[in-house]
Amino acid sequence: MQKTPVCVGIIMDGNRRWAKAHDLPTLEGHRRGLDNLIECAKWLRDANVAHMAVFAFSAENWKRSEEEVSYLMDLLRVFIKDRIDELKKENVRVRFIGELERFSPDLQESMRTAEQETTQNSASTLWVCLSYGGRAEIAAAAAKAAKEGMPITEASIEKNLWSAQMPDPDLIIRTSGEQRLSGFLTWKSTYSELFFVDKMWPDITEDDLSRVLVEYAARDRRNGV
Repeated sequence: MQKTPVCVGIIMDGNRRWAKAHDLPTLEGHRRGLDNLIECAKWLRDANVAHMAVFAFSAENWKRSEEEVSYLMDLLRVFIKDRIDELKKENVRVRFIGELERFSPDLQESMRTAEQETTQNSASTLWVCLSYGGRAEIAAAAAKAAKEGMPITEASIEKNLWSAQMPDPDLIIRTSGEQRLSGFLTWKSTYSELFFVDKMWPDITEDDLSRVLVEYAARDRRNGV
C-alpha cells in the first residue's frame, strides 16, 4: 500500500465557531484560518505529500451575509497578493478550481497570474476550491462533454472536471467535528479514506496532521476490490 498519500483533501471547517469561542469577530476566525492554510501547505509538503486540495469557499457560501462575503473576497485578495509569494518561495504551486467566473474580473485575473507565477514550482501543488460544489462540478463536466460532442461516459466526465488534473484524494480530513463531506470533490472522493477531527481549523497543528498520516498508513485500502 502507498504509505504516503499523493493527495490530501481538507475541509477547513470551524473558523467562525473558533472566533466565537475566543470572543473574537467572525472575520478574525477566517483570517486565522488563512494563516493556518499557509502553514498546513508547508507541513504537508515537508511530509512529501504532492497535492493538497482545500475547500476554501463553497457555492453555498455566497448566501452568507454581504459583510462576510465581502470580507472573504478581500481575504482572497490578501492571499493572492501577499501570501502567494510566500508559497512561491516554498516551491508550492497554486491552482484554483470551481465556478471562477462568479468572481470579480480583478480576482479572476489575479488567480490566473498566481497560477502562472507558481507554475514552475515542483515540491507540491495546493488546489484551492472556490465557489465549488461537487454536483456543480459533475454537471459542468457533463455539459462541456456534450457541447464537444462526446458521449456522456465516466471517461468524458473525468476529462472535463474542474479537478481533472488533480489526483483523486487518498484521504480527506474535515475539522471541527462535523462528519460529512458537504459536496467536496464528490466525483474524486469515491475511495478516499475519511478522517474527522474535533479541533477547529485554526487550531490544527502539524502534530494533528502527522497523527492522521500515521493512521492513514495503517489502514488497509482496497479501493473496492
